[in-house]
Amino acid sequence: MLPSSAARYFLLLLFIGLGWPHLAWSQQASRFTISGTVRGPRGETLPGASVAVPALNTGTAADSLGRFSLALPAGRHQLAVAFIGYQSLTRDINLTRDQRLSFALEESNNELDEVVVEGTATLQEKLKTTQMGVERLTIREAKLLPALFGEVDILKTLQLKPGIQSGGEGTSGLFVRGGSSDQNLVLLDNTLVYNPTHLFGLFSVFNSDAVQSVDLYKSGFPAEFGGRLSSVVDVKLREGDRQNYVATGGVGLISSRLTYEGPINKGKGSFIVSGRRTYFDVFTRAINEANKNKEDYSPIPDYYFYDFNAKANYSLSDKDHLFLTGYLGRDTFGFNSAGGFNFDFSWGNTVGSLRWNHVFSPKLFSNTSVSVSDYKYDLTNKLDQFSFGLGSRITDYSARTDFEYTPNDRHVMKAGAQLTQHKFGVGRLDANSGDGRINFGSDINYFGLDGALYASDNYKASDKLQLEGGLRLSGFRSGSNQYGGIEPRASGRYSINDRTSLKASYAMMYQYVHLVTNSGASLPTDIWYPSRLSVKPQRSQQLSSGASFLLGKGDYLLTNEVYYKWGQNQVDFRDGAQLFVNPELDAEFIFGKSWSYGNELYLEKKTGKTTGWIGYTLAWSWRNFQPQRGTNGINNGRDFHPNYDRRHNLTVVVLHQLNARINLTASFIYTSGNLTTLPLGRFGVQDIPGSSVGIDPRPVPIYPDRNSYRLIPYHRLDLGAVYKIGTQRNQDLTLSIYNAYNRRNAYFVFFDTVRDRPSGRTTGFQARQASLFPIIPSLTYNFRF
Repeated sequence: MLPSSAARYFLLLLFIGLGWPHLAWSQQASRFTISGTVRGPRGETLPGASVAVPALNTGTAADSLGRFSLALPAGRHQLAVAFIGYQSLTRDINLTRDQRLSFALEESNNELDEVVVEGTATLQEKLKTTQMGVERLTIREAKLLPALFGEVDILKTLQLKPGIQSGGEGTSGLFVRGGSSDQNLVLLDNTLVYNPTHLFGLFSVFNSDAVQSVDLYKSGFPAEFGGRLSSVVDVKLREGDRQNYVATGGVGLISSRLTYEGPINKGKGSFIVSGRRTYFDVFTRAINEANKNKEDYSPIPDYYFYDFNAKANYSLSDKDHLFLTGYLGRDTFGFNSAGGFNFDFSWGNTVGSLRWNHVFSPKLFSNTSVSVSDYKYDLTNKLDQFSFGLGSRITDYSARTDFEYTPNDRHVMKAGAQLTQHKFGVGRLDANSGDGRINFGSDINYFGLDGALYASDNYKASDKLQLEGGLRLSGFRSGSNQYGGIEPRASGRYSINDRTSLKASYAMMYQYVHLVTNSGASLPTDIWYPSRLSVKPQRSQQLSSGASFLLGKGDYLLTNEVYYKWGQNQVDFRDGAQLFVNPELDAEFIFGKSWSYGNELYLEKKTGKTTGWIGYTLAWSWRNFQPQRGTNGINNGRDFHPNYDRRHNLTVVVLHQLNARINLTASFIYTSGNLTTLPLGRFGVQDIPGSSVGIDPRPVPIYPDRNSYRLIPYHRLDLGAVYKIGTQRNQDLTLSIYNAYNRRNAYFVFFDTVRDRPSGRTTGFQARQASLFPIIPSLTYNFRF
């Protein structure tokens, strides 16, 4: 139950915060506010566009919806509006009252700007913001980088940033600052996506043609986000062209994409629909058909995935705007043999949201939304007349409202509330035979109610000091079990001068739902489980601090961040745990603590013909599970590293414009190898069923502590080139070379038995390394008409 004192404290903070700016405003009656939006030539919003008054050395950046608000003294001013890749705009205004303005920027004709791929803020703005541990990307940046099979993947691009680890070779999973994969909050237009990957984690579900931008928060989390411990991945879809009907797409090595967009009641709204599909199955079916009459031929399983994105927006008036977002994605795996054995496996997400944006005044606006998110998997086997099915599902229905209030140029205040109804289908089993003699099933479901209130204030105390404080009050209920907590957030920035700033942040997070998995990476068959009975909410706290420096002529930004994160009620499983269709699954959990710390060094350049970044992370991650619940815990209660602990992580990304038509790119990554558990040795036991009695005793492996062996270091170089073709340069050929020097990186290690040839006796075991991807070139044709 949420403590009443905590609720009173939260409301007191909210009312004090909302009242404080009015006092400041009453003392600045000679100031007025300009607000509005910044858009591109096709009506697309430009998040991060700068709106400034150079003469006053003041300005602001547009938010994720392209909106801005700036308080200025009464009188005449010259506004400068700019965004990387677009022509700058200046406008003279005479400010005698609050005004609402809209700016439309034209794309720059300078081809050099195409490779100046700033995410959503200039280096100067990054220096001045209070936000720490945030990585920002636009899809323009991701599309220039080399990609596996030519398939652009924003999550893999994020893995090139410091503090973010992959789950393994080629995967899109994220492990952020020592956190596990289920501790990332992944949002698509503010709607939760439970499984953000295709093909067992090799590709993300986000189609590059439909995505506008991505923000990843590693620390200093804004108060409006909650429910996960390690990171927030905030993906925004494009709104579509408001002026013209446009088709874009691409044909690659494993998939094709097609996007269509255009205006709705020209000038009032727009839409975008985008689809993508792989065609592995087209080739495998042709091969199977050609070999179906061969007696010893084993059919190749079918596999493909597809996804579909749609978004529409419409302006009901100058103050009311509607946004509708939808996503549908599925992976399908199937195997049918001539012997009557059939295996079918499908999984995927369905997401939908409706958002209403209302502008009360130039200083106050709100976003109110309702959404649904559904993830499920279904696995069926059939052998002759007997069939067996297994499945799991989680469905969320959510409603939230958010307010943003900018009373003057010193305060940006936010407050809001969210409520989510969860349905957890943690296990569904059915089996039957054709003659009806076998027919049984089991279906285990739980429900949960998740709610939160939050308030925050970004306060500019002076030109040198800026502070942001927030409070989130969260709660969760499942059956008769109730939990809640207060989640304080704080961050600050102090500018020593116009080229150097110091930053610090603190955040507490609660996580009320847990991913039931027995592997280090997220799999389609993993199960989401609520906090209930003995399964308490996970909790983490993080402290971080750092310094930022503008170098050279202001075209380099160097940042150095250190962090320490610690967590309680971390979840793992007892040995021999029964995970599927278990009505008492909570009895299989064991609980422990975690902590991680590290240093992240980052240098980026965003101007000139050659751009890119270098990132290096030195980090440690630890876990501890004491003996409990009739078990010895893990490692008899001794500390251990999770398998995604990486001591060193170096990434180098270079983008170079050779000429007006050709862009060259390269990325290099070096990390410490994954941790794993390998046997130290084996002992033989005679007369065990399955052994060769009298010849070869059964070898039993002797295992040391968990994750006590580190695989060889991982490193890889990817190369790419983008060549623009066509008179309008609206087409290009993109060449990617993955693993350019054909490094055989370790995916896992297995053991071969070494036998004496004359006697057939086992004389030893030879460790061997399995590698996943050799050098892989790919060519993709992209178009826009």
